[in-house]
Amino acid sequence: MRNSLCHMLGIDIPIVQAPMGGAVGPRMAAAVSNAGGLGTLPLWLGSMDQLREQVRETKSLTSQPFAVNLNMEHPQEERLEACLEEGVPIISFFWKEPSDLIARAKKSGAVVMQTVGSAEDARIAADKGADIIVAQGWESGGHVCGTVAAMPLIPSVVDAVGDLPVIAAGGIADGRGLAAALALGASGAWIGTRFLACEEADINSLYQDSILSATENQTSYQKDLFDVGWRAAPHRVLRNSTVDQWEAAGSPSSGERPGEGDTIGKSRSRGDIVRYQSYTPAPDAEGNVEAMSMWAGQGLAMINDVKSAGEIVREISEDAKAIILNLKM
Repeated sequence: MRNSLCHMLGIDIPIVQAPMGGAVGPRMAAAVSNAGGLGTLPLWLGSMDQLREQVRETKSLTSQPFAVNLNMEHPQEERLEACLEEGVPIISFFWKEPSDLIARAKKSGAVVMQTVGSAEDARIAADKGADIIVAQGWESGGHVCGTVAAMPLIPSVVDAVGDLPVIAAGGIADGRGLAAALALGASGAWIGTRFLACEEADINSLYQDSILSATENQTSYQKDLFDVGWRAAPHRVLRNSTVDQWEAAGSPSSGERPGEGDTIGKSRSRGDIVRYQSYTPAPDAEGNVEAMSMWAGQGLAMINDVKSAGEIVREISEDAKAIILNLKM
């Protein structure tokens, strides 16, 4: 499975674990990297000390490359500098155009990935110097930057950026998805929701059980339902009582939503959790966990068990190889 993307990232398998905020820590990122893929830490919030601590912990768990994801809706200059000082080899930018931060990261020797939701945004990222483009289809879980499905988006982005490697994101959860992405011209797959059902995921057991029991039509794409803390942030979540209650009321705006501000749970690490709060249910969450923001993509029906992150990487890779070999016969 090793290709030009793998060579550029220093990995053996063209699988990148998506940076799922609140669900990914050093254990998962390191496990994916140790299995030959690329683990990614979502470190765009929190203090500099926390960032450095997580990077150093990851480095203690793996000698393989890993990435740090930075959300450009927030100022990231200081965090980027900390990442570069700590020797992070790969930087992943998301949401807004990262301006001169691409050049800063590359000057320090880091490989730069930029997530986009359209071919035009891919061209802009390529012109700004991004080394790798992540084409995110709207099937993706969590926060979604475009409105085009992965199937038409991936070849459009591949055609737009020429020789730059493209990573396909959105609804990919098994070897069939990886093989399909490669057939569309991508060089690898960006996988998130499947890793929510891994042993290293830092999420509540009810959240994980809900992932395992859900079908492909049990997610909800909303423009700005859960208060993510930045403007215009569409997202895809598991459909739950909060979504149903809000839609039954006519999908009112913030300030007029039913039950808005009601405490629905608590966490030792985060305190009270209110309805419509952007909060990835952690293992210590208590209360009405079902009503919280449980991010998930449309690849749910392909997720039937919990395995280690390393097993997931190897299984997807082996299944994709078998599919590709069968297609050649």
